[in-house]
Amino acid sequence: MWSPASWSLRAEPPRLGSLAGKEIQPLRRTVTTLMAGILRSIVQRPPGRLQMVTKGVEPLVCTDWIRHKFTKSRIPDKVFQPSPEDHEKYGGDPQQPHKLHIVTRIKSTKRRPYWEKDIIKMLGLQKAHTPQVHKNIPSVNAKLKVVKHLIRIKPLKLPQGLPAEEDMSNTCLKSTGELVVGWLQNPTDQEVNKS
Repeated sequence: MWSPASWSLRAEPPRLGSLAGKEIQPLRRTVTTLMAGILRSIVQRPPGRLQMVTKGVEPLVCTDWIRHKFTKSRIPDKVFQPSPEDHEKYGGDPQQPHKLHIVTRIKSTKRRPYWEKDIIKMLGLQKAHTPQVHKNIPSVNAKLKVVKHLIRIKPLKLPQGLPAEEDMSNTCLKSTGELVVGWLQNPTDQEVNKS
């Protein structure tokens, strides 16, 4: 029968010193024997069965939720295709596209992946805010698309037409994107050229 006296606060727990040595030894032997049996069964198993066991094992940590810093773009290709609204917004003729781009790097390449740094180097844009002229061809445009967030692209306007090789020293590239031929000619040189 239950009585409050059996639950007294003075009751002491059993001493572990006398029991610990006697009860833990058989437990250690049991665990050791069990582990030895498991290892023996794995080692003596034929190779085919071992492979089946290892194929079924899945990792304990699921890493699907981790977003890696540099991944391929998930933007669909249709975003990069030109549309009539773009030509109206930015100006340009889809029937007669400009032949040359003026490309300027406006953002740093620090903390960017190596492939973007390599493309910036290929395009000659190591120095920021220094314009470079590139052809408007698909191979160059594919490289520009990779680093489009680091650069500014403007069409090169040729109001006086494409200059000849001897006129290249007298040309000037304005900030508006116009290439002016005969920029620094002296008045005497202009008279000589007219006659």
